[in-house]
Amino acid sequence: MNVLVVNAGSSSLKYQLLNTTTGEVFAKGNCERIGIDGSFIGHSENGKKDTLEVALPDHKTAIKHVFDILKTVDQPIEGIGHRVVQGGWYFPESKVVTDETLGWVREVAPLAPLHNYAEADVIEICREMFPELGNVIVPDTAFHYNMPEHAWRYAIPRDVVDTYHVRKYGAHGTSHRYIWRTVDEFTNHETHKLVSCHLGSGASLCAIEDGQCMDTTMGLTPLDGLVMGTRCGTVDPATVFYLNRVANMSIDEIDTMMNKQSGLLAVSAKSSDSRDITAAAAEGDEKCAMALEMFYYRTSQLFAEMVASMEGVDTMAFTAGIGENSAEMRQGVADRLAWMGVKIDPELNAIRSDDPRVISTPDSKIRVLVVPTNEELMIALDVEALLG
Repeated sequence: MNVLVVNAGSSSLKYQLLNTTTGEVFAKGNCERIGIDGSFIGHSENGKKDTLEVALPDHKTAIKHVFDILKTVDQPIEGIGHRVVQGGWYFPESKVVTDETLGWVREVAPLAPLHNYAEADVIEICREMFPELGNVIVPDTAFHYNMPEHAWRYAIPRDVVDTYHVRKYGAHGTSHRYIWRTVDEFTNHETHKLVSCHLGSGASLCAIEDGQCMDTTMGLTPLDGLVMGTRCGTVDPATVFYLNRVANMSIDEIDTMMNKQSGLLAVSAKSSDSRDITAAAAEGDEKCAMALEMFYYRTSQLFAEMVASMEGVDTMAFTAGIGENSAEMRQGVADRLAWMGVKIDPELNAIRSDDPRVISTPDSKIRVLVVPTNEELMIALDVEALLG
């Protein structure tokens, strides 16, 4: 099945047209700076890359341009899959778009206002322009929704939880689900307790036991958990009240600070990009060295939490931008887990590949893999399953 996968962000829109059987990507691209001056579309097809400078005042305009561009691709679109950041309490799995399910995306939008409203607008225009095509909603939160109650419930009054749907939702669920699927096949179904390490600018860990999410590090929102590129990760909740009262910072200012001005960027005082930080640390920059140490510490610490949720672990898998590409940061995390018997082979760790691979030593107590993620294919497979 040929599926168009659409991923609408707060000011961007990524797209990919691919075949679910072969995995072939016919075309892909990204609309950048939507609603901002200097907007453009980057498009790749048959190994050629083009950049179009066009006005993109909103996401509806952006998706219309995408469909115009895809008219030149000699492949039919047979279904459309939409990555939705927050599925809330309505989406324990992916669902076909109807008036009702589209309404649900908007209803839960207060949990992810920068993303869900834009995603709903894009779904709406896709339905209007191509009413003959089926659309499928694939929420990032769905894989985590059925984790055990003791993992998702917060210890706050039940009426607050029930009325305002306050719970751990997690994120990166589509990626974690793909990693489980790939690791299960790669290890010939010998993996039973996996910690999936999605380490990128946004980062989360997920404990997966025989395909079931047992816990994850992100919470009500993607701010919780690991130290990330610009997100602070877990801090004492009272930090918000303290800064509001003592520093006279507004809730919006604290929100912006914790999401966009914190994390590796804040600690390193240099960059949110791990490549810049790793290079500077190697040259003796102490702040960058501390940023890396904090990243390794928090990742190993929360790894142990994920292991506890399954009462054991046999495999860990690195994925996403940092997890797939940074041998130094994989080594840093592994070194912090040496007490658990994690050992990786430096030569295997240094290899770059687009395929899943083992990087642990034969005597490592935990099998360690690097697995390139493919959220687009996972979304497309859901589209095929629901519409095919």
